[in-house]
Amino acid sequence: MTGLEPTLSYCVVNTNGREYLLACLAAIERTHPAGLEREILVLDNASEDGSAAAVRALGGEIRLIALERRTGKAENDSTLMREANGRYCLLLNEDSELRPGAAAALVAALDADPKAAAAGPQLLDSAGDPVPCAWRFPGVGTALAGALFLHRWMTVQSKGSDTRRVDWAQSSALMVRREAAAAIDYMDPAFFVYYDECDFAKRLGDAGWHSLFVPVAEAVHHDQLSTDLAKGLPRIVEFHRNRDLYMRKHHGPAAALAVRALTAWSYALRALAATVLPNQPAEVYWAHARQALRPDRGDSIRDRA
Repeated sequence: MTGLEPTLSYCVVNTNGREYLLACLAAIERTHPAGLEREILVLDNASEDGSAAAVRALGGEIRLIALERRTGKAENDSTLMREANGRYCLLLNEDSELRPGAAAALVAALDADPKAAAAGPQLLDSAGDPVPCAWRFPGVGTALAGALFLHRWMTVQSKGSDTRRVDWAQSSALMVRREAAAAIDYMDPAFFVYYDECDFAKRLGDAGWHSLFVPVAEAVHHDQLSTDLAKGLPRIVEFHRNRDLYMRKHHGPAAALAVRALTAWSYALRALAATVLPNQPAEVYWAHARQALRPDRGDSIRDRA
């Protein structure tokens, strides 16, 4: 990197994912577009697995922010964007790996659309298969679509082979125009994890910006979630608690109540079907159904942090 102002700031958040983090940083090195000024920032979220030491051992240009107290994804991404100097910030989870050409395609998409505040790539699972990664904003309509099992057709927007406008895209790998993020004071730290990027996109939209899905750009997002309820229940609690927070914040208590009921119904139907279908986690679906109805109960990831 030269003394020029960087065009792109890679902003990586890591929580106890040392090996994933090293793979993420290696992918940045392999895929960074030639001639594009950059900087790399890593926020280590009070990890206990030697992640911070591993980053320090790499040396070079990486700027490390090592937290002593664990904080939420929205707050961590905001910290990185505030510290960054680039015109664009590429937010990355530690378990995301960019494919060749991804960063260049995302930069080109934002350069071509001055009112686009964010651009997301096509996310791939660990096997390299595409997964949904951009959606319509949550509301009673999308909850009804889910209850009727039409979610894939009516809510998922990460489709097609051309760049398109979407309501919101997943922040596991998301390029953000730093000017736009600063204009709305970055992400809301009330969202510890889940729905943080959705709320961010909604506030950007309310301020006159929009988001893009850029399928020519690809990034692998490794699935670390478990169907073991002993490990997964805090995530289920956090998911529904933040979904309810989003609904109350943007649509009011009546709409939030309707979404809770519709979501619980759809998960309960899945749970009943899972009792007769092979290899289906019925107990996980029941946990989702119960939590959707009562998002206030139980211990969340925030509670255990």
